[in-house]
Amino acid sequence: MGKINVKTAAVLNARPEDLYATIADYRNTHPRILPPQIFDLQVEKGGYGEGTIHRFKTRVLGVEQSFYQITRELEPGRVIVEKDIEDTPQQLATSFTITPVENGQKARVEIATVMNASPGLQGLIERLIFATYHPRMYRVELQNLERVAQERSQRASETAQH
Repeated sequence: MGKINVKTAAVLNARPEDLYATIADYRNTHPRILPPQIFDLQVEKGGYGEGTIHRFKTRVLGVEQSFYQITRELEPGRVIVEKDIEDTPQQLATSFTITPVENGQKARVEIATVMNASPGLQGLIERLIFATYHPRMYRVELQNLERVAQERSQRASETAQH
């Protein structure tokens, strides 16, 4: 059983701390960054960063899957990882890595997923689907992340002025 690796990155016009906070807040802002293929995010425990336990569903090519994951902050403020809690054959893990650029006014954000491929023909199909669809989904997620983080920053500025 081999590994499937997919990643997409972009420099986003938002401050690293706003991007990180947007990703880490599973109750309020994280649901707003998800592409349409990822839906029904339900927080079971926590809600912000480390230790958050959540469920969500994906639908790709008409096939719906459910996931049960825990969030780990490998490097608080920089790296968040969502990984399967249960011992599934896939052992899916998705990381968000934020690297400040332009003196911290922007950040490069990488979304990367690693999972075990199934054996045989099913594994080949999984590889093709992941290579084709996940980069597109992640580009939408990055665009949403930029927008929601900018909104968050704007609200914080307005609150600070009052």
